[in-house]
Amino acid sequence: MTNKIQLTYMVSDGLFLLMGVFILAFSVIVGNIRDEEPSNGREAARNLLYKDFPLSAGIVNAVFIFVTFLITLPGLATSSRKWIKLASYLAVVCAIFTMILGLYLWILTLKIRGDFAPRFAAQTDVVRSLMQTEFSCCGYFNSSSPAFVTDATCSSKAAAAVMRGCAAPITAFANVFLDNIFTALFGIVGFDVVFLMATACLLKDRKERERFRHIDEKNGYGRI
Repeated sequence: MTNKIQLTYMVSDGLFLLMGVFILAFSVIVGNIRDEEPSNGREAARNLLYKDFPLSAGIVNAVFIFVTFLITLPGLATSSRKWIKLASYLAVVCAIFTMILGLYLWILTLKIRGDFAPRFAAQTDVVRSLMQTEFSCCGYFNSSSPAFVTDATCSSKAAAAVMRGCAAPITAFANVFLDNIFTALFGIVGFDVVFLMATACLLKDRKERERFRHIDEKNGYGRI
C-alpha cells in the first residue's frame, strides 16, 4: 500500500512533469506565431520580443524534465533508491536550467529600450504604423529618430512633433510582458524545489524502512 510520503512524491512528480509540458507547449506555440503578420500594434511588439526568446533552450529544458520524470517511474515501481537519487540530480539540473532562462528574460528587460530601436526601425511601414497607432506615438525615440510613418496618428510633421516617441510606451509594455513570463519561470523553479523536497523525504523514508528491515532480518524475523 502506498504510504503518504510516496503519495506526496507522486503528486509532486506529476506537477514536475506538468511544468515540462507548459515549457514545451509555450516554446512550440511561440515558435509558430512569432513570424506571423500582426493585426495590431501589441501583436507586432510582442512578436518582435519573441524573436529574442531562447525557444530552443526551452525545448531542451522540457526534454530534460521528461527524461527526469521517466527515470522516476522505475523508482516508484520498486523500493530502490538509486533511481530516485538519479532523478533528483537531474531535477537540480532542470531547476538551474529554468532559472537561467528566467534570468535571461529578466536581463532583456534591463536593456529593452535600446535593443528594440534597430528592430523597430527595420520593420515595414505597415508594422511601424500599427505600433504607432496602438501606443499613440510617432517614431521611436522621437518623431524623427527614426522618421515617423504617416498615418492617422502621425498625419503630418507638425502633428508628429508634439507626439511622444514609441520608446517609452513600448518599453513599458515589454517590461510587463516579460515580467509575467520570467515570473512564471521562477514559479516553475519553485515547483522543482517542492519536487526535490518530496524526493528528500521519500529517500529518507526508504532508508529508514531499509534499516529496520535489515534489523528485523538480523533478529530472525524475516522481511516485513
